[in-house]
Amino acid sequence: MISSLVTADPVSPPPVLATVAPAATEAPRALSEDRETDMEHIYTLPDALIVTALCAVWGAYLYFKHRERHHRLDLIHQERLTAMEKGIPLPELPLDPTNARTPPDPRAPLLHGIAWTALGFGGVVALYLIPNSLPIWPLALPLLFLGVGLMIYYALGSTRSR
Repeated sequence: MISSLVTADPVSPPPVLATVAPAATEAPRALSEDRETDMEHIYTLPDALIVTALCAVWGAYLYFKHRERHHRLDLIHQERLTAMEKGIPLPELPLDPTNARTPPDPRAPLLHGIAWTALGFGGVVALYLIPNSLPIWPLALPLLFLGVGLMIYYALGSTRSR
């Protein structure tokens, strides 16, 4: 191994330096190229803040859900201790309340249809008012049609049930 290093051509650079050398001899980049490369990392801090905020909201939701359950269990425990002191038997209660399935609201498609129609109409108007060379107002039409479709579905479904 040492003999190969001694016999190597001293004028040619080692292979590692050969890959680095052309980058060092390049002309400096223009200001616009620097801005393009700098724009790749401009949104990292706001994105990190959004992710952190979403994680904080999720953590707060879990905390308050746990806190509510713990408070309910403490209340059940206090009631049972009081009943034991008085000698009153209590029936077994479930630790978590049962989630009884309620039937779906028959007006839900109508309510969703009104909301989607309003959102779609507002989007069409807002995109129409933007000064732009391209007509982009049709981009909000699917929302409008979704809302209208839901309202038609409600109207047809309610006449069948009568």
